[in-house]
Amino acid sequence: MRVLITGCSTGIGRATAVELTKRGYEVVATARKPESLEDLDVAERLRLDVDDDASVADCVAEAGPVEVLVNNAGFEVSGPLERLPVDEVKRMFETNVFGALRMIQAVLPSMREQGGGTIVNVSSVAGRAVAPLGGAYSASKWALEALSEGLHIEMRHFNIWTYMIEPGAIDTNFETNIRRYGVDDQPYDELQKQWDEAFDRLGRQDAPGPEIVAATIAEAIESDGTKWRWPVGADAERICGARDSMNDNAFEASMRETLQFHW
Repeated sequence: MRVLITGCSTGIGRATAVELTKRGYEVVATARKPESLEDLDVAERLRLDVDDDASVADCVAEAGPVEVLVNNAGFEVSGPLERLPVDEVKRMFETNVFGALRMIQAVLPSMREQGGGTIVNVSSVAGRAVAPLGGAYSASKWALEALSEGLHIEMRHFNIWTYMIEPGAIDTNFETNIRRYGVDDQPYDELQKQWDEAFDRLGRQDAPGPEIVAATIAEAIESDGTKWRWPVGADAERICGARDSMNDNAFEASMRETLQFHW
């Protein structure tokens, strides 16, 4: 089975390429900088910028028909909504949302012709619950979840299955690459401090590596389609479970109490 994965230079994308290759999949690993893939033992390594229409078209044409697409490429812009540069938020949406949509549109025609396929969108627990300073990033993931839900409904008719992967805190370099704005000065420096302390109570310091997400992606691909939201990690399971079982006010009160967050 041939699988195309976006964002394979590091973290979840790289771990997924390794995991699926071990399981016998024919993996096409992609990244904006193909030299970052040189040490990956996969079927094919291709350049791909999901923000660029031509790059997407060229990559998908070179990869040929695939049975599985894993939309993993993404990044985070963080900070109080009052101070976020709108152009930076647009750039994040270009990758996290429109990049995924470009890839979906590029592979669906061949999947329909083949009689089926699988789309895996790597969302986040942030796509189910919004953290302070994370409103814009959550908005991009909520948008991805909406696209995924629509795709799930539209594509089952064609035997094309959609899965959403919702990791919590994962030990990768993702957090070190977050673009933060407006948290170095008052009043939001205090909010950043409080939230860092609260986030640690969720177990950030004991976060699992990206391999747990890669294994979940493989499990989703190999599943029967009855489960299409896949939280990853104890924190994600706890947060998503609470979100599903409570109204908004009760959920917020529970999270504040659990995290000892008093902003």
